[in-house]
Amino acid sequence: MRNLKLFTKIFLYTFLVMLFVTVMAHVFLYVLAPQMTVSTNRFVEGAIIESDVNTGILIKSAIGKALPVSLLCCAIISAGCSLLFSRAMTRPIKQIAVTTEKMEKLDKAAACVVHTKDEIGELAARVNKLYASLLSTIENLEEEKQNVREAERLKIDFLRAASHELKTPVTALNAILENMILGIGKYKDRDRCLLECKEITGQLSFMIKEILDTSRLDFTQEKQDAETFDLSERLPAICEPYQLIAKAKGLDFSFSIQGKCPVHTSKKSLEKILSNLLSNAVAYTKPGCKITVILNARQIKIENECTPIPPDKLAHVFEPFYRPDFARDRKDGGNGLGLYIVDTLSKALGMPYQFEATKNPPGMCFTLYLP
Repeated sequence: MRNLKLFTKIFLYTFLVMLFVTVMAHVFLYVLAPQMTVSTNRFVEGAIIESDVNTGILIKSAIGKALPVSLLCCAIISAGCSLLFSRAMTRPIKQIAVTTEKMEKLDKAAACVVHTKDEIGELAARVNKLYASLLSTIENLEEEKQNVREAERLKIDFLRAASHELKTPVTALNAILENMILGIGKYKDRDRCLLECKEITGQLSFMIKEILDTSRLDFTQEKQDAETFDLSERLPAICEPYQLIAKAKGLDFSFSIQGKCPVHTSKKSLEKILSNLLSNAVAYTKPGCKITVILNARQIKIENECTPIPPDKLAHVFEPFYRPDFARDRKDGGNGLGLYIVDTLSKALGMPYQFEATKNPPGMCFTLYLP
């Protein structure tokens, strides 16, 4: 019996139980019925005469003749009822088994369809709920896997760019030192060359610090640090240091806050995005020109009057260590990491942006769409 399928087991159990009840009913009837007596009244010559007639032999004989046919009919009826009962019990279970086989293959359309409200219906509902939770977990894991893969790719690209960027000053420093050792031409003036070497090592130190700080940013973790705050209250404090720098450079720096601006995101990351944008705006704006910051409930816009970036260069400004041709000097063009950090953090926070040139007045405009 252990190796039989559920339908066969239910059929056999039900049929045997019904057959046992039928046989016992016939046995009781065959044994007890002959012991019954029937009382009869007869009229004889106008008088009523009571007599007891023992009908046991007649009943036993009748039951004996009908017993085979009765047992056969009851057996057939029992088999039919057992078959119907077995089907009714095993059909929803078979449906659940077929559906779970599809679920095993991760068929997203698979679902147990059982309309009963008994334990089997509850089981089907729990299987559906468990499968939905499993699919959701798999999707989350796939998304997390994709995010980790993307983060690893970004790190590899960043390290490649960093190694290439560090190679230039190291090569220059090595060339100066070799020429100093050989005493070639102007490199005989060691005091001047040492000052140049010190300047290069200072640049290297600054670049290494910037690279390390950037590499410590966990771009995949930014969304988990989200909190709700009013950006309109934080913006003046973010702009204040850049206002002072702009004033010292003779720039016209102004910002406009158009009402409350509640956002739900990482405060630290959003402030870093804005700081990098404002730093770039101050660095690339010519003396006497304007920088304007406009904040409303949907977006923040940073405009500065400068030499517009050509469209063919604009596609590369978010690459690490990239500087346009007119800003190749690190003293003027920075380290090339600011917009890379802006781009990566914005994508991590799910905040789209637009960076485009303006015609009147000529300059650049960065628009960040807030969540």
